[in-house]
Amino acid sequence: MTSSILNGTENLTLVRGISPKGLAFVGSDFHGKKFPKMGMVLSSRNIRGKTIAPKCSLSASRPSSQPRFIQHKKEAFWFYRFLSIVYDHVINPGHWTEDMRDEALEPADLSDRRMIVVDVGGGTGFTTLGIVKHVDAKNVTILDQSPHQLAKAKEKEPLKECKFIEGDAEDLPFPTDYADRYVSAGSIEYWPDPQRGIKEAYRVLKLGGKACVIGPVYPTDWLSRFFADVWMLFPKEEEYIEWFQKAGFKDIQLKRIGPKWYRGVRRHGLIMGCSVTGVKPASGDSPLKLGPKEEDVSKPVNPFVFLLRLVLGAMAATYFVLVPIYMWLKDQIVPKGRPI
Repeated sequence: MTSSILNGTENLTLVRGISPKGLAFVGSDFHGKKFPKMGMVLSSRNIRGKTIAPKCSLSASRPSSQPRFIQHKKEAFWFYRFLSIVYDHVINPGHWTEDMRDEALEPADLSDRRMIVVDVGGGTGFTTLGIVKHVDAKNVTILDQSPHQLAKAKEKEPLKECKFIEGDAEDLPFPTDYADRYVSAGSIEYWPDPQRGIKEAYRVLKLGGKACVIGPVYPTDWLSRFFADVWMLFPKEEEYIEWFQKAGFKDIQLKRIGPKWYRGVRRHGLIMGCSVTGVKPASGDSPLKLGPKEEDVSKPVNPFVFLLRLVLGAMAATYFVLVPIYMWLKDQIVPKGRPI
């Protein structure tokens, strides 16, 4: 895809019929090796009736509808029951640094301190700390299904005036046309139905409001793909775009992010690999119609199966704790300017 853009191709259509009109990619190289600092804006024009369909998927296809071991709300609840203890000190330094956070929030255009902002899946409030740099804390609501994560957020002094709500990203407790900005970082990977969550983002925003979803990207390395598929949802970049388009968003942009010591390497996937934004073009609910929710948290579960899934998912997660350490060591050893 990158080569098509650099060669001046003017008519681009993403795979699975997704039109890139109004879509901007910031980053490059869909093959996951390395990307320079550059911006690309894709536009759609018909040239002599021909359509060029570049391959922009990150790897072989796999069904996003098939939940992984930690992609159910109950499993995510207990997973974070324990992870919340060390989240800010062990997970964030390797996957979600302050520099990455500020870079990812930049497309959200938090330009007015009076904006009403909802931080969905706000967890321990690390992302919210970046939001309240630009918006008054009293205008920010942090929503998460984990009371243990929210308890950590409540301890942070800059967030004392924020509102805290236990809730479901796929069924938000906000009225339609409520917020100026919707932010969700590191949450979509635990949604059983990501499309429903993006649809809810559209609903709660005001006319002209902007949604910003920050999340993982799917690996190309075979071993990383295996552990990603066992652990949780790692969407492909075009899947984010498709979810936003189907929900009704316009002016969709995708910005690539990653730890500095990765030197742009994306083959192992990234827990926080992209920031996707879209603007709500009309008041009211999303035009997308969906059926019943995929997961009913009120239904009883087999405790043995539940525990097995939780343990296997947690073991797979350990791999992605080690990956940033591995990449940091390579960054220290391999001379600057050479690929790692």
